[in-house]
Amino acid sequence: MIRLDSISKQNGHHLLFIEASAVLLRGEKVGLVGPNGAGKTTLFRMITGEDLPDEGMVAADRGITIGYFNQDVGDMAGRSAVTEVMDGAGPVSVVAAELAELEGAMADPDQADNMDAIIERYGEVQARFEELGGYALEGRAREVLAGLSFTQEMMDGDVGALSGGWKMRVALARILLMNPDVMLLDEPSNHLDIESLIWLEQFLRGYEGALLMTSHDREFMNRIVNKVIEIDGGQLTTYSGNYEFYAQQRAQNEKQQQAQFERQQAMLAKEIKFIERFKARASHAAQVQSRVKKLEKIDRVEPPRRRQTVSFDFPPAPRSGDDVVVLKGIEKRYGSRVIYDGLDFHVRRKERWCVMGVNGAGKSTLLKLVAGTGEPDAGTVTIGASVKMGYFAQHAMEVLDGDATIFESLEASFPQASIGSLRNLCGCFGFSGDDVEKKCRVLSGGEKARLVMAKMLYDPPNFLVLDEPTNHLDMATKEMLIAALSSFEGTMLFVSHDRHFLAELSNRVLELTDDGVHQYGGGYTEYVARTGHEAPGLHS
Repeated sequence: MIRLDSISKQNGHHLLFIEASAVLLRGEKVGLVGPNGAGKTTLFRMITGEDLPDEGMVAADRGITIGYFNQDVGDMAGRSAVTEVMDGAGPVSVVAAELAELEGAMADPDQADNMDAIIERYGEVQARFEELGGYALEGRAREVLAGLSFTQEMMDGDVGALSGGWKMRVALARILLMNPDVMLLDEPSNHLDIESLIWLEQFLRGYEGALLMTSHDREFMNRIVNKVIEIDGGQLTTYSGNYEFYAQQRAQNEKQQQAQFERQQAMLAKEIKFIERFKARASHAAQVQSRVKKLEKIDRVEPPRRRQTVSFDFPPAPRSGDDVVVLKGIEKRYGSRVIYDGLDFHVRRKERWCVMGVNGAGKSTLLKLVAGTGEPDAGTVTIGASVKMGYFAQHAMEVLDGDATIFESLEASFPQASIGSLRNLCGCFGFSGDDVEKKCRVLSGGEKARLVMAKMLYDPPNFLVLDEPTNHLDMATKEMLIAALSSFEGTMLFVSHDRHFLAELSNRVLELTDDGVHQYGGGYTEYVARTGHEAPGLHS
């Protein structure tokens, strides 16, 4: 359906693609992977025609429809979410808009004189709306929005009043309802809670067109794609299989290439040693010449391109007492909405609690109460002896000094630290070279999250309270964080919608549901096995 033939593309001095080729066939579900800045978004833009390759060709089959979802959503104010989503479905949306206008006119007393004409026109437009399957379309639009966790009230309310994350869902719903021949999804899993993620997973598995998508959610990608295209060093390499298969295959290829490179280097060293030793002797001149010629003709094996992966080792945290935090008789309400009514919860040393619950169940509220940034209406929160807490919340990113560089920000937090150890810390969290001179105000969401995390973990607390720590993080940084937290000796209480993160790090689950609070021994994997669902909003 879509072919990329020997495309080359340069952005300023940065070479993104060098004679790269790939193909997307009908029914394929393809994951597009590669380090940040490798050119994933540029590739999407070339397929949609918003950008052109410098050389080569991007060809699409005639007459196919392409739906492209990216993170850059517009304002969308002034219309309901349902209308906005239906608008993506083409001509029927124009008819729907006129129908809504006529309904408004019929209820308007000032239009009484024109009522006959309005009613007649309404009949015509309604017939056309039915003919185009409009009523079924509205039902489908509501179904998609419900899948993405919208309430009826949010569906009918003004999109302009929604936060950026919810607007993103409206934009995603438009593409899903459009049901194009080819779907390009750039990070569709960002901003979704776990229930919406699982719904989207099922929707995309049932989608019959061709799908090309990026995602930082390993589990999500793994369950959907049956082919992976990797962008690395300007080339496109295709792997048939899911993400897990790609990761194993890539590691195996790297190993083989490294072994080949080392064998060739050993052989070259031997030949060069011979040449050096005998080049001055006339008796060996012919042998030396033939070996020199042989070396000139050899195809050199390149060493595998190493992904820049760095590991972060925790300095040991001071030991806390056995009781880390005790909540007794907690009551909390927002207006008439009761969040907690008599909650008792006890966290002991070395426990790693993940908190599960649908939107609005009170996950972040619980973390705020524990961290002391929120007060209960009744009840007590008691922090144990020798507890040193580190709290990561989305708002922590807003308190960075915009005028300071990354390095200055770390220096201000750790004035005693050596420049070498701070540079090493920067490298661990993905800031290399000139990156450290970037001002905090120009950082992306992911970069801010990494900087806040670096500050928190350099002088480690013994109790980590983390609210969605993996939002905005790419896969490599997530893996680094998981590896670092796996060896963390302290206690954890966290909220995350990343199932890989949940499974790797939790050993207890606190589930917040409408019918009360449930506690499970064992981590997220055991929770799924025991309850038969991956999230509280998916009770089977």
